[in-house]
Amino acid sequence: MKKAFFDKILTLGIALAFFATSALAGEKTSVGSKSFLWKVQSKTATAYILGSVHLAKPDLYPLPQKIEESFAKSTALAVEADPAKAKDPALLRQLLAAAVYAKGDTLKQHLSNETYELAGQEVQRLGLPMETFKSFKPWFLAMSIETLELQRLGYDPEHGIDVYFAGKAAGKKRIIELESFDFQIKLLNGFTEREQELFLLYTLKDLAGFQVETEKLMTAWRTGDTKTMETLATRALFESAWELQPIYEKLFYKRNREMTAKVGQLLNGKETVFVVVGAAHLVGMDGIIELLRGQGYSVEQM
Repeated sequence: MKKAFFDKILTLGIALAFFATSALAGEKTSVGSKSFLWKVQSKTATAYILGSVHLAKPDLYPLPQKIEESFAKSTALAVEADPAKAKDPALLRQLLAAAVYAKGDTLKQHLSNETYELAGQEVQRLGLPMETFKSFKPWFLAMSIETLELQRLGYDPEHGIDVYFAGKAAGKKRIIELESFDFQIKLLNGFTEREQELFLLYTLKDLAGFQVETEKLMTAWRTGDTKTMETLATRALFESAWELQPIYEKLFYKRNREMTAKVGQLLNGKETVFVVVGAAHLVGMDGIIELLRGQGYSVEQM
């Protein structure tokens, strides 16, 4: 498989498998409407927190003026993982080492016949032989299939909001990692056998309505509709709560708490920081915004 393929997967971030948002062509945010941007203030510092769309088309831009102005006011950018590091050859080697089974072991040995056959059908539909992924683990296959599907529909991580702002900040603003790609790779690779299969299975099942769902998610993003965003992002959890709860805890809730603590550290300083994290991490009672509000910070959706 080509190196560029892995580079693109690395840029997606951990939330992609259950939350990939794409740009809805031609739809723009109306003047005066809410956006997926919050202003959070302590007595000494300000954090502008923007929900990220990890993949998009070029027509996502220009972004609303209030978002650009908030970025301009900041002296630092905080992201889940610095996209500039995604093409580091050492990181690529780390990803491959984590994603590939030991010699002699294969994907088929770790999946039920039903999941393996469904995966094979989707991989073939996307124009690749299943043989391509025979040595890869289920979590990597899930991310790869969703990446390929988004690319088939015309979306690209190179136009993602985190990549956009990291590019604007390079050499001009301090870039802070709330996590890292190393952390994200280890998290995915730390899934149990059962969690990996569920991760893959529900990614495959979501593909049937993938385009419609991502458009709904993007509409919610453009209009600052947190309720719809939360409903769509957690739909699979409520359909099969007992099965997916451990995965959601690892992918979202635990990370939300940890990133909230790091944003809190920034708010204890005297800096104005622009924070970009996946939009699904911001919504709901267990999302970063409500966690910060619960800690007593002044929180305003812009």
